[in-house]
This record gives sequence, structure tokens and C-alpha cells, in this order.
Amino acid sequence: MTPHDIPGGPSGGHDIPGGSSRDHDIPGGRSGGHDTSGGFAGDHDAPGGSPGHASRDTPGDTPGGRWSDLDRPPLNAAGLRRALVRPGGLWTSLDVVERVGSTNSDLVARAAELGEGAVLVAEEQTSGRGRLDRSWTAPPRSGLFLSVLLKPDVPVDRWGWLPLLTGVAAATGLARAAGADFALKWPNDLMVKVGGEERKAGGILAERVGSDGVVIGIGVNVTLREDELPVPQAGSLALANAVSTDRDPLLRALLRSLEDWYGVWRAANGDAHASRLQETYAAGCSTLGLTVRAELPGDRSLIGEAVAIDGDGRLVVTTPDGKDHPIGAGDIVHLRPNGR
Repeated sequence: MTPHDIPGGPSGGHDIPGGSSRDHDIPGGRSGGHDTSGGFAGDHDAPGGSPGHASRDTPGDTPGGRWSDLDRPPLNAAGLRRALVRPGGLWTSLDVVERVGSTNSDLVARAAELGEGAVLVAEEQTSGRGRLDRSWTAPPRSGLFLSVLLKPDVPVDRWGWLPLLTGVAAATGLARAAGADFALKWPNDLMVKVGGEERKAGGILAERVGSDGVVIGIGVNVTLREDELPVPQAGSLALANAVSTDRDPLLRALLRSLEDWYGVWRAANGDAHASRLQETYAAGCSTLGLTVRAELPGDRSLIGEAVAIDGDGRLVVTTPDGKDHPIGAGDIVHLRPNGR
């Protein structure tokens, strides 16, 4: 299965955090370069540990031995299940594993035997991947690495909104729980501000499974330090001065937000306008209003202003000749206003 199997709207596949962040390919160009004040704002007075320090009340031993980094305690799987898996709720199972190649690959392989709402979380991924099979790795317990199985009972041609919905849900939930501000780079990169520069702290990858399912992978850098960044343009919640980097409440907030947004969208039969998904995504998208270069399939590209998100979740780019180009798949590079 590939990320491009989901019909309608943009391709769900985009780099998981730390992959090649294409908006930084331009020397001197601004990375994101857009005010995120219209994005998803966190509560900076929220309680929690200081950036990079997670407060926990769970024992300090893991099956593999003592923690190698006291700032990175393991997730409390039993506590997460108690909080999230409940009768009538979306999440039907939640497994936390110490190490896995790719949560998406494992959940795709098991999708036929699982019901909707299965969640797989890994403390470490050894073969994490993003769009175009780009690889990504991060230190153990330094982030949130998970995949969820959804089986939406809405028209298939509206499934293309699922990756964007997940981006909105993740940004909304994490902003509230972490006390950090987020923006979305189209289609589904999670961006934070580090020293005034917009950096990629997370990403989403969606893959079609069978005739009725979608596996959505989410990766978020939480406590990654500057010297651990795979590329200088990557970021993390700790580097963005998040109020809390305790991964347990962050994961709970993310999954509860996703459950809420998915429920509203599904109740609207997948209508992005009626569910206010289209409006909310556009309000938090830092790509809109920028001059961008769209690198399209078939080695094509175009330069113009990103002006809107259409009803199918596509990015509308207006070229200098005044023509509008709805883009459903491709890499978007944020440029300076003069296009350089």
C-alpha cells in the first residue's frame, strides 16, 4: 500500500519529522516564514514539567533495564489504556512496544485482524519512514511514534481529508497539552517556532489498507535536543520551549483530539465544510499567503502564491499569469516573497 492510495484531496503521505524538510532547500530562504499567530496556540501557563523534563510517577525500571536518560521515562501503557480505551469510544485497543521497524508497516500488516480504533505506539522506530520512503530515526523515548487504524463510513472520495484532519487534531491537542504554538505546513507537517524560526516538529503518513481502512502514522519530536537533530531544520517541543514535555498527557491529548475531530467529520458524512475542518485547517496553515514552489509528479514544478485550501483539501496556487492550480500531490517549498 502506498500513501497515494487514498482518493481525493492531497496525498496523505508526507515526511515524518526529521526527514528532508524541503522548505529549507533554498539558501537564505525563510523556513515557513509565516506568522503562526493564526495557528494553534498553546496555553503557556499550563502546568507541567520544564522543557525537556518529564515529570512522572511511574517506576524507573523498564523491561530492558534502567532508563538510559532520566528525562525520557517510558510511557505508561496501562495508564494510557485506562484513559483512552472505553466502551463506546473510538479507541478499541492500545499497544506500546519497546522497539519496532515501523508502526505503520506493523499496523498495516495486522489491519485485517483488528477493528477500527487500534493504536500502536513505539518507544523507538528503527525503520521509520515518510513519503517517498524517506527514512527517519530518533533516540528512544524522545517523541511520540504511533499509528492508528480507522475505517471511516463516509464516501471514499472524502478520505483524502483524513491526513489533514489528523494534522488539525494533533496540532490542537498538543498545543493545549504542551503549552506550545503550532502551525501546519500543507499538507500535514507540524511546525513549531524555535528561536523565531519555523521548524518541522512532526509529520503524518496515511496508507490505505484493504477496501475499508486507513492506517495513519503520526510522529512528533518531543524532547529532541539540538545536538540530536537529524537535520538543522528539524525542531521539537522542548526546543520550542513547551511548558510540558511529559509524553503520557501529550499522547492522551493527541488521541482525544483525534477522536473528537474524527467524530465530527464522520457525523458530517466527511463534509469538510460542514464539519468546519476546511476552515480550521486553513486558519492554522502557515503555507497560505506565501510564495511557494510546487514540485509536482513527473519532474514538473510551478511557482506562485498559495491562496486557499479547496473543498477536496488541495492547495490552490495562483501563478503570475493569474491561473489557479489545485495541487493534490507534491512537495511544497516555501520561498521568499520574490520567489527566490
